Amino acid sequence: MATDLRDVPLRLVRDRDGLSLDLRPLQGLWTTEQYLQLTDHTRHLVEFTDGRIEVLSMPTQQHQLILGFLYRVFFAYLQPLGGLVLFAALRLQIRPGVFREPDLLLVRDKHDPRTQNRYWLGADLVIEIVSPDDPERDTVEKVVDYAAAGIAEYWIVNPLNESITILQLDGTSYTEHGRFGRGSAATSALFVDLSVSVDALFDER
Repeated sequence: MATDLRDVPLRLVRDRDGLSLDLRPLQGLWTTEQYLQLTDHTRHLVEFTDGRIEVLSMPTQQHQLILGFLYRVFFAYLQPLGGLVLFAALRLQIRPGVFREPDLLLVRDKHDPRTQNRYWLGADLVIEIVSPDDPERDTVEKVVDYAAAGIAEYWIVNPLNESITILQLDGTSYTEHGRFGRGSAATSALFVDLSVSVDALFDER
């Protein structure tokens, strides 16, 4: 869930001299470099849209178990092929002035020039694990974001109904490659010989 910082107390406090600064008036005025500097020095997941800071909810244990399972699957698959898979927190630029922090993101070639050290300029596939606080952020808003960024494949992993929806880029928008529930294996359009057991994923403990 993204928190609108206009609606919550947000202060920068420096203990050594008692400085206390209210950051809420800066909403809409943040520069990209200020956002990057902020996220360089925080453990929170923070996204950025045209001058606005969006703070994401702290991941739950279930979220982390699902993320770890998927990371291991994609790491084992991609490593022999020379690919690279990483996990949040890592910034992904959607376009100038817009940054997201996908739960998992990968490229087929670890030397892909889009994989910049400070933030990535693109990816071949991203995965989001749906937050119970704000499901539409991952199931609606980020569908538009990742399509606009030219991400070839987007996995929406939804613990709320124990499903995996895989979207495939078709021009400038996504079409549904498949929706997979318990008793099935999710298959990738991008990696035709990769599959993930939905049961094994959601039974991860």
